[in-house]
Amino acid sequence: MDATSPVGALLLCRTVPDAVRPVAQLLREPLLLAPAGPGWSVLVPEGEPWQGGRRARAGEGERAEPVDRVLGGWATALAVGSTWPVLALWWDGDRAGYTLASGFRRPVGYVWLADGTPAGEDEAMRTFAERLGLDPVLDVQSLEALTRPDPDADARARLRGLLAVLTRTGLALPAGLDANAERIEWPGWRDAVRVDLGAVESSRFGPWVRGPRARAIAGAQLAAGLPLALWGAARRSGGWVFAGVLLMAQGALGLAYDRVREGRPGGE
Repeated sequence: MDATSPVGALLLCRTVPDAVRPVAQLLREPLLLAPAGPGWSVLVPEGEPWQGGRRARAGEGERAEPVDRVLGGWATALAVGSTWPVLALWWDGDRAGYTLASGFRRPVGYVWLADGTPAGEDEAMRTFAERLGLDPVLDVQSLEALTRPDPDADARARLRGLLAVLTRTGLALPAGLDANAERIEWPGWRDAVRVDLGAVESSRFGPWVRGPRARAIAGAQLAAGLPLALWGAARRSGGWVFAGVLLMAQGALGLAYDRVREGRPGGE
């Protein structure tokens, strides 16, 4: 975490980089991917994607989309249909906080004002600990301390305290990303479809990629994606629109894949 940057973000994935890569490519955003300790990976946005593409529109009278909303949408898009949670850490000149996304469950988050004043719900920390499999006593006590007033801790210090708790699970953020990071690039739709299907087969739904269960899952993704995309469009939130579109795309691909596999001899 660059303490000197006025605006920034990290995406921490509770899995290895090889599992993150194919899903991260579908975001179609410039990202750097690197290992971050045993069972952890980190994605770092290149540039300022929550401002760069939106700054011009903001200059035309449309308000720029805040970093927390964009990163929350990205985390949700990465976590949907995966076996691993995604933690988005973000900070700007006024606030700092996190959003934790895990599958289809409602994301949980917490916010601190710039001076470190807690501005979230205490229950969020307990949910955070539960979804990441943290110690229900020691780790929860450390997390709850971050929700109490502390005149000596600003928002960045609160995030560092959060990361300190996660180091007990093996998280180890690299000191620098230039040497060890891999640039995530959009491979094009043909390869994206292939890696997306591969990601589905390697997920918890792997045994269900064909047949009635596969069709039920695909139908649920379509049903959930449309209202999510419409809700994001109504709020002019590109991140949530993308999450909805990704859900619909995965559902459509699932139905198409099931039909193609059934149409081939022996299901091959």
